[in-house]
Amino acid sequence: MPSPFAPTALIGESFVGEGANAAHTNIVIGRKGGPVETAWATALATPSAGHVPFMTVVRPSVPVKPLTLFVNKAAAGGELHQRATWGSAQAGLAQGVADAVDDGLIPAEDADDLLIIAAVWVNPAVDDLDVSFRNQRTAAYGAVRAAVTGTPTVSDVQAAAKEGPANPFYTPTAEVLAR
Repeated sequence: MPSPFAPTALIGESFVGEGANAAHTNIVIGRKGGPVETAWATALATPSAGHVPFMTVVRPSVPVKPLTLFVNKAAAGGELHQRATWGSAQAGLAQGVADAVDDGLIPAEDADDLLIIAAVWVNPAVDDLDVSFRNQRTAAYGAVRAAVTGTPTVSDVQAAAKEGPANPFYTPTAEVLAR
């Protein structure tokens, strides 16, 4: 009988860092044989212009476990952005997932039976591969942790909404928020 871990799908998100080297990662974790496997295989088999999902590796020919599909949110353009997407961000994602297994967030005994889809933002203006790696590692781990722990809770979201939405790209004023 399969483990109760990730019976259908777990979903998590994390945003780490500031400016051009920030990392924003969305994670879906699910079991092979379920809907996440269908989405994983479909995404891998249907790239689009500028968005070519690929298997995340710790090192060449050593994919991270659970197998993790890297889906870039921004088309890789320019040498540094490409190196960040396929280099530092991929390495950070792989290390963050491996850290989550090492720390028991993802049970090691289930790692071969699970799949992860990671939608990863790498800013086209990225300018520091080491900071990009560190932020992506932390974001990947945070997204896995959020997925596994079911956070934020609905009450967390309601409390944040009462303060008003905000993100690195836009924060409405009190006047705009007024109903």
